[in-house]
Amino acid sequence: MDRPGHEVTQLLKAWSAGEATALEKIMPLVYRELHGIAHRYMAHQRPGHTLQPTALVHEAYVRLVDSAEVSFENRAQFFALCAQVMRRILVDWARSRQAEKRGGDVPPLQLDEALAAGEERSLDLVALDDALKALTAEDARQGRVVELRFFGGLSIDETAAVLKVSPKTVKRDWNLARGWLRHELRRSD
Repeated sequence: MDRPGHEVTQLLKAWSAGEATALEKIMPLVYRELHGIAHRYMAHQRPGHTLQPTALVHEAYVRLVDSAEVSFENRAQFFALCAQVMRRILVDWARSRQAEKRGGDVPPLQLDEALAAGEERSLDLVALDDALKALTAEDARQGRVVELRFFGGLSIDETAAVLKVSPKTVKRDWNLARGWLRHELRRSD
């Protein structure tokens, strides 16, 4: 195991055990990866978007610091939590923009090729969040797979580790979830 990965895992365990300063030590080690996730989200937004990747990472950090109880076995679980936090931030932002503009100027989010299977399809983040909530109500694991893969940027193997299932199960859930979401999003158009 590479040293930085091992160090992050040890710090995550320390943070889980209640060592508050461990998160401060983790962030410099994972910042580049978190910024990459945030950058992927923001790359599909209109130019001049008021929420920038750095601000998204910083807001996620603030929310993580405020988290009362955390428990991690590995890096993948940490990035899964970060994906959830970033998703909530982005959806909250999109909902507030819709409220301000009454839906008139909410920038569309391009559903990446992994989810849209090559379709040039654009939708707003609120619609994706609503569809993902509906999917999760029908199949919680498929909802988590989408959240971890799309919002968290986790690989098939990392997602399998977080969910404690086989990579084959993740692939199957991913394919089923993509089809379900495509259908649901088309229906809501």
